Formats: sequence, C-alpha cells, structure tokens
Amino acid sequence: METHNLINPLFSSKLFNITTICYFAAMVIFFIYLANRNRGVGLAASITAYAGFVVQTVAIGLRWQESYQLGVGHAPLSNLYESVVFFSWSIILMFAIVDLKLKYRVVGAFVVPFALLGMVWAQLKLDTGAIEPLVPALQSNWLLYHVITCFLGYAAFAVACGVSIMYLIKAKQEEAAGNASAGGVVAMFPSTRVLDDLNYKAIMVGFPLLTIGIITGAAWANYAWGTYWSWDPKETWSLIVWFVYAAFLHARFTRGWVGRPAAILSITGFIFTIFCYLGVNLLLSGLHSYGG
Repeated sequence: METHNLINPLFSSKLFNITTICYFAAMVIFFIYLANRNRGVGLAASITAYAGFVVQTVAIGLRWQESYQLGVGHAPLSNLYESVVFFSWSIILMFAIVDLKLKYRVVGAFVVPFALLGMVWAQLKLDTGAIEPLVPALQSNWLLYHVITCFLGYAAFAVACGVSIMYLIKAKQEEAAGNASAGGVVAMFPSTRVLDDLNYKAIMVGFPLLTIGIITGAAWANYAWGTYWSWDPKETWSLIVWFVYAAFLHARFTRGWVGRPAAILSITGFIFTIFCYLGVNLLLSGLHSYGG
C-alpha cells in the first residue's frame, strides 16, 4: 500500500521557535512595563509581540505550502500541534485589536502569556512537526470554517479571561485602599468599569464566533458521519461552553450582571473552554480523538 512520507518541516519549525522566543520576550517586557510604567517599554512589548505574530503568520503559511509540496495539501489545522499554534496566533490577533483599536496596551501582560504557554507546550510536548495526509473525516472545507471560527472565539474568551483577572485584582486592591486610589502595579490598569466593559465586549465577539463554529461543526459532522449531532464528548462540552457564555450574556442583559460575578463567570467559562479543547482531546475518547 502506498503511503505518503512524513517530513519534519525544518524551516517552519525554526520560525515557530522564533515565535516562541518573541512571545516570551514580549511577556517579560510587559511585566517590566507594569513595574516602571514607561510608555516606551510598553511600546517595545507590543512591537515584540507583533514581531512574533508576523513570524508565526509566515510560518503557518509556509507549513501550508509545504503540505502542498508533499502532495497532501491542506490548511495547517488538522492535528493538536497545528491547532495549538493557530490558537496562540489567534490570541495575539485579539490582543492586537485591544491594543491598537481600544488603546489598552497593559492588557498584553495578562493575555500574551496565554499565547506563550500554547507555543511552549506545542514546541516541547507536541513537536512531532510532521505533515500528514488528512484522515477521511477531515477531508472537507468545513474543517477550515469550523476550526477558524472556533479558535477565534476561544481567543476572544482568552482576552476576556485575562481582563477578568485584571478586574478582580483591581477591585480587591481598591477595596483594600478604601477611598484612596490604588497604587503600584494596579495603577496601570484601566478602571474597573473599563475592564468590565472589555470583558463584555470580548465575550460579545467570542460568543457568535463559537456559535458559528458549533453550526459549521454540525454541518461537518453530517458530511463526515451522516449525522449533525451525536453527543460526542467534544460536542457535549462545546455545548456546555456555549451555555456558560450564553448565561453570561443573559445575566448581563436581563439582570445587569456586572463586576465581580461577571469576571468570575468569564474566568470559569475560559477554564471550561480549555477543557473542551484540550481535556476532551487528551482525556476522553470520541470522534474528535484524532485531534491528538
């Protein structure tokens, strides 16, 4: 039986290593920015993160090209290694929107570490690097639509989680300080009102993306397995995550849920998101187990 040879795409792997170094450097510079409040340091942190993002974009494109050179051409989103890399890329993309459009650079200190952790784990624990032919279930354009929308939604939830952590820290510091203004590192944070609003806006971006991801996933499941929904562990946990964020939005719209409860629910939702993404793949068996 003829099989495709697996290769280790050395050049794209080296670029992913450079990406990891850039994200690590960006995280360190962001922490320095928190400590000294120097705008130039903050700008350097953002530029370093963007440099890593550009390198990662090139690496993803190169890996895609390498798959075509092997004759198994497909988007680099087909296994756990590639999806973690894309997740990290999506997180930096969402941070860039917060930084460039909304002008809240300090958020990077709480969001870039998520992207770094993803890249470190991918490089150290998942570095198979091999480009493989798609299994039959993955041979569909629905793969592209489903994965991209889901991970952009996950990335928005990562931003919401980082912002919520900032909110809880700031609120606790303000309570301890009483009527006085919070000092130290926390003085760099936006106001609790702004952080709460950022949390809401990030979830408002992520929730429809997740919804589209679930819908395209159902269409893909029907194409691959002849049924739109089979209560596979991944499908079940995706629905759980959807309900958590739906509850967040419902509580905000109908009960005016803001502040600490909203921040805690946002963090809880992201924990559930990570379990849906990684826990299901690594701990549970089902139709999505090929992702590992």
